Amino acid sequence: MQKFIQKITGFLFARDASRQTDLTFLTLLFGTVYLQFLGRIPFLEPDEGRYAEIPREMLESGDFITPYLNYVKYFEKPPLIYWLNALSMKLFGQNEFAARLPSALCGILTILFIYHLGRTLFGRRQGMAAALILGSSAGFMIQNRMILTDIPLTFCLTTALGCFILAGREGEPRSGTYYHLFYLFAALAVLAKGLIGMVLPGGVIFFHLLLTRRWRLLREMRLPTGLLLFLLVGAPWFILVSLKNPEFARFFFIHEHFERFLTKVHGRYQPFWFFIPILLVGMLPWSLLIPASLRGVWKKRRESGGESRLYLAIWFILIFLFFSKSNSKLIPYILPVYPAAALLMGDMIIRILDGERHHCRLSVRIMAGVMMIVGIAGVTAPSFVPDQILTTIAGAFMGALFFLQGVIALLADRRKDPVILVTGVTGIALLMMLAGPPLVLEKVAEHKQLKSFGELLLRRAPPDAVVVSEGVLQGLSFYAKRRVVLLGGVGELEFGSRLGDQNGWFLEYPGLAVLWDSAKPVYLVINKKKLPELKSKVRNPVTILGENGKQLLVRNR
Repeated sequence: MQKFIQKITGFLFARDASRQTDLTFLTLLFGTVYLQFLGRIPFLEPDEGRYAEIPREMLESGDFITPYLNYVKYFEKPPLIYWLNALSMKLFGQNEFAARLPSALCGILTILFIYHLGRTLFGRRQGMAAALILGSSAGFMIQNRMILTDIPLTFCLTTALGCFILAGREGEPRSGTYYHLFYLFAALAVLAKGLIGMVLPGGVIFFHLLLTRRWRLLREMRLPTGLLLFLLVGAPWFILVSLKNPEFARFFFIHEHFERFLTKVHGRYQPFWFFIPILLVGMLPWSLLIPASLRGVWKKRRESGGESRLYLAIWFILIFLFFSKSNSKLIPYILPVYPAAALLMGDMIIRILDGERHHCRLSVRIMAGVMMIVGIAGVTAPSFVPDQILTTIAGAFMGALFFLQGVIALLADRRKDPVILVTGVTGIALLMMLAGPPLVLEKVAEHKQLKSFGELLLRRAPPDAVVVSEGVLQGLSFYAKRRVVLLGGVGELEFGSRLGDQNGWFLEYPGLAVLWDSAKPVYLVINKKKLPELKSKVRNPVTILGENGKQLLVRNR
């Protein structure tokens, strides 16, 4: 066993190995981890249900320009994730695996590109370390197995920003290939999530040019052909959707961008420091090394590789501050900073391995302590978590793995061997990802999915039945393959609910009583607590068909 481990670590941190061999190894390693169990767990509400239902409706209608959610126009996001998921579902069927596959592939491709970027900028070992750190970060592993717009955005932004620094390195021939790839992926980033696909790369590049005083790169950036490529890729959908839907432009650009960033209209306000703990948890176990990796970047900017490190620091800091300043915050928003942080940490670890003095031992010890505490908490959590989301076995197993990561970090610190740190902690993290879906996520899914209700409706509800949900339940339409009447509020469908004839598709409770007592068969998803109130206001019987956590599926026959 010891010889096997030595061979693995020897391969991972050898000074030279072919790029093709490394990419094959990383693809097999992270492909195995990221693609397993993709179809085993039902969609988690609300995001996964939403981003599966929109492409399902695109396939059903044949309209790939105007997005619809529950058959109502939905303009909150550009179409890249819808197109990718629709293509995947066309190839592999309308199921969880197909809908999650594009996100998982984007995660794997981001890891592979980070390896290429790190190897080209700093060396083979730095690229390998950065790829292992990124791919084994807790938040990156978990979120890249979910359907989120931030996943393709992260891949596109990472590739765009990486291609720019590769194109602009001192002493490199200016072929233009990397510059044109920069424009291509910036355009795809716009199609992934809107104007930040331009704003964030533009901001990073501006501050890079300002701090390095390399304004001459503006003459080398292939601006005429690059901007043409950017417009050819990024503009057509915006033009077509605006022509078909005159109401699109104001809602998308003003409401979904400027009002979202500058106001609290979306109800997602969090304090400025919100993303600090999110990053700390999201990049576990590596996040505690981030401050050490940023230390000295400015002072050493003129050393070999210093300008590249400065660029990565600007990438990390600017995007982190941008989303921290926004008045709309959600956990996945800072995923684009993970690749830059992984590259900085991977480079730092290899420089320590090569004998450079670096003040990170305290960070490693803190990392070890935190992981041990998390491990102990994991073992004891099932006793305190409500609704039995974690079983005792799952908590004990996952907690033991976290604790083991802390032990490995202590061992690496004691032996002053960063190879032990990277290989050992990464290996345990990947084992967690293999065990997590069946042990933990399936239990979580029991409380946050609608598959059982949707499949029951698909089997038993006749075509003329009316299906009603209390509030917007994204996955119900996907699994039931039909439009759902919304009761008691329109939620994120408010804008679309005002367009076209929506008579009868949005109800308040008095209207539900009339519908329930009519001759039509009615199926309703309702909170358990509302059941007595429903029975008191209707004459037709209330028959319970299914139960899922706090929700019931009932009918009026």
